[in-house]
Amino acid sequence: MAPTDRPLVVSVVVADGLVGSFGLGVCAEVFGYDRRSMGLPLFDFALVGEAPGVLRTDTGIPIRVEHGLERLARSDIISITAWELFDRVPSPALLDAFRAAHARGATIISHCTGAFVLAAAGLLDGKRVTTHWKYSGELAARFPAVDVDPSVLYVDNGQVITGAGTAAGVDTLLHLVRREWGAAAANALAREMVVPPHRDGGQAQFIDAPVPSCQDDLLGVVLEWASAHLAEDISVDTLARRALMSPRSFARRFKATTGTTPHAWLLGQRLAAAEALLEGTDAPVEEIARLVGFGTAAGLREQFARRRGVSPRAYRQTFRAGSGAGSAPVQLDRHRAGGVRGDQTLVEAEFGQPA
Repeated sequence: MAPTDRPLVVSVVVADGLVGSFGLGVCAEVFGYDRRSMGLPLFDFALVGEAPGVLRTDTGIPIRVEHGLERLARSDIISITAWELFDRVPSPALLDAFRAAHARGATIISHCTGAFVLAAAGLLDGKRVTTHWKYSGELAARFPAVDVDPSVLYVDNGQVITGAGTAAGVDTLLHLVRREWGAAAANALAREMVVPPHRDGGQAQFIDAPVPSCQDDLLGVVLEWASAHLAEDISVDTLARRALMSPRSFARRFKATTGTTPHAWLLGQRLAAAEALLEGTDAPVEEIARLVGFGTAAGLREQFARRRGVSPRAYRQTFRAGSGAGSAPVQLDRHRAGGVRGDQTLVEAEFGQPA
């Protein structure tokens, strides 16, 4: 962003009943104060709506919006907060205003489901973007030309930055500050906000993606056995024998019933079991790796880094249940009453290898 003697004009686009309270608060915290002592420029911060006046946030809190869409024509930075009512189609006037601002060179930022509005304006076509992991599938389905990555906290495409849900708005704006005004300014602002200047990993460590349940009674018995014997060397051949089927027939039936592969399902089970043990026990990483079937600590670390974006140690520090958790017994059978988490979409079937 080129230096300027005038205040940088920052506008947050809001719509009645859709204003993301948290996202709006983050924008106000970063741009609504005079932070020049931290190395930031002076900002001219305001809210923009199609119909200025008193609007409601997504939690019902009334706010006053004093500016209409015409302010976007002179804005240097434009942010849009959550837009979670998918049946509320952005108006042509709003989309045209975003397109014009983009063509003029404004920096545009979406928070959470605000990405749906930018996608509707065509500003995300051909770009890798993100949104809240819970709505990433919806975004990808509605806008096939957009490359949606649900595993990251934000994606910087230069002029357009998309951020994930809720607290990821903090990461997104701190990244913008770091990019435009340097690490010292971003670090000073992070200290002021009492947040880390950078978070390890991405959304992957927070995604809760249940492995599809199995409605096939025969397969269900086999999978229940596998869940209770994760430490063993389990292959497709092993599972097929227990199901009294050939490996090829078993794999085909498994895919048709669960929507995933035996390899992906088993990896999801092992990751979920490792997460439960990291959250609820003091067991060393080496022991957890053995108990859930990864064999070595290196194997567990590799899978955690690939599927969750963080190390087992970082995951434990983030999600540790409490100081008394170390006394919990180490149990793998039915380790989560509500099902387990998996990451089956990232794994290829390897029928010649252990499942």
